[in-house]
Amino acid sequence: MKAFTIIVSGLLLSITQTFAQKGVEDGSKYGHGEDSIRCLKNLSLYTELVKQELYDDAYPYWQIAFNECPLSTRRLYTDGVDIISYKLENASEEAQKDELFNKLMNVYDQRMKYFGDHSRYGIPYIKGIKAIDMLKYRKDDPEIRKEAYQLLSDAVNNDGAKYQPAAYALFLTTSIAMLNDGELSSEEVVSNYITITEKVNEHLEDPNMEKYNDIYTKLSGQVEDLFASSGAADCETLDKIFSPQLEEHKNDLEWLQKVSRLLAKGLCEDMELLYKVSEYQYEIEPSSSAAYGLARMYIKSGDTQRAISYFKEAIEMEKNDIQKAEFYYQLGLIHLAEKNYIAARSNALKAADINPEWGKPYILIGKAYAASANSIGENEFEHKTAYWAAVDKFKRAKAIDPKTADEANELINTYSSHFPKTEEIFFQGLEEGGAYTVGGWIGERTTVRSR
Repeated sequence: MKAFTIIVSGLLLSITQTFAQKGVEDGSKYGHGEDSIRCLKNLSLYTELVKQELYDDAYPYWQIAFNECPLSTRRLYTDGVDIISYKLENASEEAQKDELFNKLMNVYDQRMKYFGDHSRYGIPYIKGIKAIDMLKYRKDDPEIRKEAYQLLSDAVNNDGAKYQPAAYALFLTTSIAMLNDGELSSEEVVSNYITITEKVNEHLEDPNMEKYNDIYTKLSGQVEDLFASSGAADCETLDKIFSPQLEEHKNDLEWLQKVSRLLAKGLCEDMELLYKVSEYQYEIEPSSSAAYGLARMYIKSGDTQRAISYFKEAIEMEKNDIQKAEFYYQLGLIHLAEKNYIAARSNALKAADINPEWGKPYILIGKAYAASANSIGENEFEHKTAYWAAVDKFKRAKAIDPKTADEANELINTYSSHFPKTEEIFFQGLEEGGAYTVGGWIGERTTVRSR
């Protein structure tokens, strides 16, 4: 009888313990007995408060559910991110911010532990969204950036960014930041860029991803622009990466287009790679970047007329306004070298009209005015008035585009010394500060000035 009592007591104790176990202890969704009731109660309470965006009120109930029934629902983690992010963004003390940031990271880690095997939103996906929040709140911390970079790398390479496109863009921007910090090489950034573009293209070709096409099409252009301006896309690095791949991809239009766009954006004008890529590409399908490459090739060979023809084709086919402005500008430079000053100004003005904050087209026009000075008017004084118009353009350039200031100031100093002397102005019946119309092809009103 005593033995039976001991056995029964042990069995009752075992049953009681089983029913008292929390979900975190035995792997069940809600736990058992009173603990399951407690779990469901807190889940219900915090969920209703989250719906009303009462995140501070929801937090204590959510925290109980998070700690005691972590297998209950995936929403526990998405709601947890919303709750803690709200509190983090509204925290005033650094210590509190640090504590909340660490809790936010723990939400992602616990989600990986209990829901990491999800077919779509598994560990690679969670790593991507964790990295996004790491950089959102701690982007200036080099160690956090390194950790986030590795998470993003894992996410991108294991399809974790597929349903979170921002991870692709952030992976590239983080790569560029680490390049600037000396943590990554240009080749590594190029490799990451290639991986991203290949993944994005896969998604665009996947019929199951069709509803995301607009997002990924826009992302593709943004990624390319980011990379082109990154500093990693220098001509030497591009040549080192892509030249060995050329023959393998000479019939791959998509690859050729990508490389030619990068070379064009990097102004890699006199590279054998550009010429070969452009020829292969143009044979398959004429495009703006292919025409540009051929234009540069003919400039190098001295066939200016064919270069001009291909530049016009490049301009006609180009859809990116900034790139189109660059092509107009380069065409203007060719005309300037050919002493076709009217055509040089015409193309420079088109470039300026497309990109009104760019000063270099006005530098070009000013140089055209100065170069044609001896053809303006019928005497030495009238020749010199061209320099007034030229200096006006140099001043306009630096006023709208500070990056041109050094070159503009140097040109202003040079050509101001060619202004007429005070006595020359007097003998012409003019006054300094007065209005004057420069003759010839220039035909612009300017201000009378002495050297």
